[in-house]
Amino acid sequence: MIQVTKTFLPDFDKYISVLKRAWDKAWITNNGELVQELEQKLKDFLGVKNLIYTANGTLPLMMAIKALKLKGEIITTPFSYVATLNAILWEGCKPVFADIDRNTFCADPQDIERKITANTVAILITHVYGYPCDVDAIEKIAQKYNLKVIYDAAHAFGCEINGKSLLSFGDISTCSFHATKIFHTVEGGCICTENDELAKILTHYRQFGHYYDQYFSMGINAKNSEFHAAMGLCNLPETENIINSRKAISEKYHEHLRDLPLQYPSVPEKLKYNYAYFPVVFPNENQLLQTMKSLAEEQIFCRRYFYPSLNTLPFIDYQACPVSEDIAGRVLCLPLYDSLSEKELEKITTIISFSFKKGGFYEPAYFT
Repeated sequence: MIQVTKTFLPDFDKYISVLKRAWDKAWITNNGELVQELEQKLKDFLGVKNLIYTANGTLPLMMAIKALKLKGEIITTPFSYVATLNAILWEGCKPVFADIDRNTFCADPQDIERKITANTVAILITHVYGYPCDVDAIEKIAQKYNLKVIYDAAHAFGCEINGKSLLSFGDISTCSFHATKIFHTVEGGCICTENDELAKILTHYRQFGHYYDQYFSMGINAKNSEFHAAMGLCNLPETENIINSRKAISEKYHEHLRDLPLQYPSVPEKLKYNYAYFPVVFPNENQLLQTMKSLAEEQIFCRRYFYPSLNTLPFIDYQACPVSEDIAGRVLCLPLYDSLSEKELEKITTIISFSFKKGGFYEPAYFT
């Protein structure tokens, strides 16, 4: 069986040796030694000023909205995981969808500006698949209309544009350290800001709004444990090797699929990419579905990521985003992880090639 992703796990004995430091002290949560060490190492690795380690990647989005005191309309993207939308709704704000750019799959700055009203308070958009939003254009729009900017950088760990971490843009950026991500702590995430005062507020929010018997504000339980931090401390030194392996696999995918009528996200110049995903856009949805069926028959499982377009979900009022709806109906993320073998990759790409030649089907006997 080949899944769309496979979690990287460090040497078990190494993990236990790191965890033993917390075990011996019986200090396994509440901002433990390993959590503090991981935060510092992540700041150094990513080159960000303030980083707060959290329980997951969704709570930071909610904390960001709360810390910036946002009430009203937040312009967001329909092409993202549902957590992006949920955070806006959970905090009682109204999502307004800006359609995506057909080439980058990130929110279209021109449509963002078109959607601004007197009630708009912020822009909350996603660096899709780790490819950057047009951060310069977004910054100009935010300054022009006095808006806050939050970036959902769940996929962008280690990504840089012009030598600067994607996690350093906007008023606040967030990231996910879920087990499916490039760098993971099993469950986890972080929130980053260049603003020291915001960082203090967010630090208090993470632990119920207080520090010992000093209460600073309302808060939430967004802290993480030493068990998770130990995983992060073991995985962080492996990150560059993992990215290099995924880069090599991605290049092989491009080589094997180069003659097929598939679309890929455009890659900006001076991007240091993490190869978080390998998305391909099929000519039509039927071709995608037939290809998925053929792959699944060989126990190869891809993911329609992101599908459906968030503006079409049943618990919100529909707002037309034709480009996002079109791309969401035709995009598929192929299996990508550091240990994917060349033989497995060849099997995946052969089935995809057959699906185009045979109208969506391949000959099973080819692999017997």
